Amino acid sequence: MKKALIYIILFLASTSAFAQKDAQATAILKQMSLKYRALNPIKADFTLTVDNPQAGAKQTQTGTLIANSKTGKFKVTLMATGSKTDEEQEIISDGKTQWTYLKKDKEVQVNNAGKEDDEMNPAKLFTFYEHGYKYVYNGDQRVDGKLCQVIDLSPEEAGKPFFKIRLMIDKVKKEIYSATLFDNGGGHFTYTINSLSPKTPAPESTFTFDKKDHPGVEVVDLR
Repeated sequence: MKKALIYIILFLASTSAFAQKDAQATAILKQMSLKYRALNPIKADFTLTVDNPQAGAKQTQTGTLIANSKTGKFKVTLMATGSKTDEEQEIISDGKTQWTYLKKDKEVQVNNAGKEDDEMNPAKLFTFYEHGYKYVYNGDQRVDGKLCQVIDLSPEEAGKPFFKIRLMIDKVKKEIYSATLFDNGGGHFTYTINSLSPKTPAPESTFTFDKKDHPGVEVVDLR
């Protein structure tokens, strides 16, 4: 589930299904991107639903993302399954170092935030499509009372764990309502944004892990 979260937040995918970038999809995505750039930094509360019909398994978690797209810094907080208050883990990056804090295990894993991490950076959550993706507009659909524009995306490179991303973009607000990732094993991962707070105060301390504030936590340096 931890790796599934990373893939969901970072919006990975793989396929070569679409031959080119659809002009209407491009226009819709550009409108969305321009809006989010003006809201930076942002805080987004989300729900993550993992559904594997073949295995008969389904679970839901909630979380929060704080991101600064200009600096590439971010903090993701994920709650335990079925809880809105019990924090399970945090993923934090200052652009150079990435910390994964497993609260119940009292462990923090430290990695370099290298080139690969930059390409998949959650701080670029709303502009990720700009490089390395093909996309097509698939009409409008009403979801939970919202009229959404449906866009399917695929990366230009093969070998990724997901073969399609389906974005549902609120037609009125020009904001992402949800994204569903389809993996090669039949799993569906749906990331739904419940609320968005623009220009959220985010001091530098937001994007670092201070061991002094977490006594008793084991540091596992994987660099």
